[in-house]
Amino acid sequence: MNTFLNPFGNLTLIFTFVSKVFPLITKELTHWSNYASSHASSELRTQALASIRDKKFHCQGGSIYSLYPTVDIATFIPLIVSLQTISDYLDNLCDRADIMDEQAFKQLHLAMTDALTPDALPQDYYAYYPFKEDGGYLKQLVITCQQQIRALPSYELVKSEIQKLACLYSELQTYKHLDPSIREVKMTNWITHHIGDYPQITPWEFAAATGSTLGMFMLCAAASDKNLHPHTVKVIDSAYFPWISGLHILLDYFIDMEEDQANGDLNFVSYYRNASQILSRLTLFTEQAFLQASTLPNPSFHKTVVQGLLAMYLSDPKVATLKDQSIRKSLLKTAGGYTRFLYYLCKLLRFKKKL
Repeated sequence: MNTFLNPFGNLTLIFTFVSKVFPLITKELTHWSNYASSHASSELRTQALASIRDKKFHCQGGSIYSLYPTVDIATFIPLIVSLQTISDYLDNLCDRADIMDEQAFKQLHLAMTDALTPDALPQDYYAYYPFKEDGGYLKQLVITCQQQIRALPSYELVKSEIQKLACLYSELQTYKHLDPSIREVKMTNWITHHIGDYPQITPWEFAAATGSTLGMFMLCAAASDKNLHPHTVKVIDSAYFPWISGLHILLDYFIDMEEDQANGDLNFVSYYRNASQILSRLTLFTEQAFLQASTLPNPSFHKTVVQGLLAMYLSDPKVATLKDQSIRKSLLKTAGGYTRFLYYLCKLLRFKKKL
């Protein structure tokens, strides 16, 4: 039965997600925490442990793709966790260590593209970075991701699209962490090369969409299907980028908006003129994300992903501190009753410290 019409089907997916997948995520992250604790030098150990401690929910959210129909959960979780942990760790290295070196950031992010290239040899990712002794932590994350990707029967069909997304992600991370005096110019020049292909979105919405790992995860999940068709790959890629991926990161920046403003950090939502425009554009991305989900194979799965994104981010405690609560209320109303149910479920999971 189609779970669009059967909410109990979605409930089964969510129950499996929380009861079976979350413990596997915790196990994997514990392994990587222990590795960093026992191998990495002081500064890199601090950033590795902080990225796992503070961004665990990124792995939890991404792990929904381990429940895609053709995926084997046990072998897919290490792929999700290793790739997302690379992303979160590099974000910390670029953001938290008081370093603003473009060459260093580009070199570090070769780990992202290498992790998604099964036959790539790990490189000296710290070549231009002042701290280097991680005891092999980053290389082991890369190797683990590569090992899991080799087991995907149709990876060659998705490799080109995944590499494109990984390159865009790496470029974003390189430019967005530069000194504020040059950051915006660098980013504008970069965006200008790509934005012509996406006339429905603004330059900063394009940049936001490049910051999501969800498209990479979904394409890896699709590659677990030995009968994957090239047309399906194209449909998935265009559905996720820019709409589902864009919604993901715009929500992330929305909840951080006041905090980033106070700290002088780059925030893509702050480029909107006012609260009315924020609501208008987030509503558009929400509606488009649901529309795109309906065009994909296994549409109820993708609809649940979109519902989960909205529920997870809008239930974040930081939203409660925002001056204007009308945006949260309106987005939940637009997303429908099942999203509101997931919203309250997420609040419960946060209360129980499961999320």
